[in-house]
Amino acid sequence: MSSSDILICGAGIAGVSTAYHLAVRHGIKNILLVDEYPPLSVTSSAGTEAYRNWWPGPGDTMVRFMNRSIDLLEELAQASGNSFRLNRRGYAFLTADPKQVSRWRKSSAQVSALGAGPVREHPGQVPYPPFQAQGYDPALDGVDLILDPAFIRRQFPFVTDKVIAMLHVRRCGWMNLKGLGHWLLEQAVKCGVRVIQDKLAGVDTAGGRTRSVKLGSGETVQAQQLVIAAGPFTRQAAAMLDLDLPLLNELHGKITFEDSKDVISTPAPFMIWSDPVSLPWTIAERSRWESNPGTHWLLDELPGGVQFRQRGKDLLALWTYDVKTQEPVWPPVFEPHYAETVVRGLSAMVPGIKTYFNQPLKVDGGYYCKTRENRPLIGPLPVEGAYIVGALSGYGAMASQAAAELVSTYITGSPLPKYAPMFRLERYDDPTYQALLTNWDAQSGQL
Repeated sequence: MSSSDILICGAGIAGVSTAYHLAVRHGIKNILLVDEYPPLSVTSSAGTEAYRNWWPGPGDTMVRFMNRSIDLLEELAQASGNSFRLNRRGYAFLTADPKQVSRWRKSSAQVSALGAGPVREHPGQVPYPPFQAQGYDPALDGVDLILDPAFIRRQFPFVTDKVIAMLHVRRCGWMNLKGLGHWLLEQAVKCGVRVIQDKLAGVDTAGGRTRSVKLGSGETVQAQQLVIAAGPFTRQAAAMLDLDLPLLNELHGKITFEDSKDVISTPAPFMIWSDPVSLPWTIAERSRWESNPGTHWLLDELPGGVQFRQRGKDLLALWTYDVKTQEPVWPPVFEPHYAETVVRGLSAMVPGIKTYFNQPLKVDGGYYCKTRENRPLIGPLPVEGAYIVGALSGYGAMASQAAAELVSTYITGSPLPKYAPMFRLERYDDPTYQALLTNWDAQSGQL
């Protein structure tokens, strides 16, 4: 029987980051990282790789948590020579609806008060700060509300002439997540972390604590401490400890295609159209959707939120217009009309996207493993020696460092940050927290 001081189940960005923090920052040598899939595959390979500190309440928990995670990402960018190409282009929300401006003013004031940075309105007393196409300016934070349509169009000439306002959130951007993950893993391996491709098959919890882990290959590993970082398979892993965690999984897709016609003619932020959209189908297409009870909803007005970002010459686009919970399977299967729906929706914000209608588009994606209020589970589990870093939903890339730091802090007995209790499983036993849940849902903070 082999042994490990700490066995981490899951080699996605959460598990790899946890291995890094334990091995590199805390000096723990005998760590085993186990996953049936190659490191940084499954959901970690299929996201938008974006980050933001712009989060609603209640309270400032998520803003403080994300600010800490972004601080750590910047430290890693500096240490690695920004090998994972962290940028700070921001998130730009656009609208053609005058009513949206008042909603933005209200929400911006609320999130700013939680610690996300100041609100600047333009035209106004201070100029609109530009962003760098590459790299990041650590000073950029808060949000800029631009109410000059001509100015918006000068900055982003590809945007529809119907636009009247833009909300540009600044401590946001994206990265190369695989670049980050592989750099973290390389540093962790140098400090003694071992990685094996195998499956968690069972956990011995005799006496109410973790003692050993049985793998799918038949090997048994003595492990006094177990960290579950299994992404969409977290609930199944926890069941091996006789725990039924309050988690659900939603399948979310994205499309990728080359912008061969240079429709997006300048470097841009992560761009989101906030208004509802009716899709521009042809008469023949409308007839086809209408005749099928399973697709007639494609003729309805769909909710706002269609979005894209640049990745070199490619565009990554997604739209959460329909959310269903389901048991995870890999690889996931998406509706055959998803890609065409997204690209048609994008044309409301970027009319030139019409040139890519009815073209081959790559579809992939992954699961958002979530709690009912869309906040993570991080900390000790009811079985002694067992910990979780999970329910990172669609924000695993941006939360990975603060989440890994927090679970490592529990394991090593280091001082905990003030937000730590808000992510523990025990929060569901708190009557005050239960009262908050009555007005909360799994879409909280989700774009």
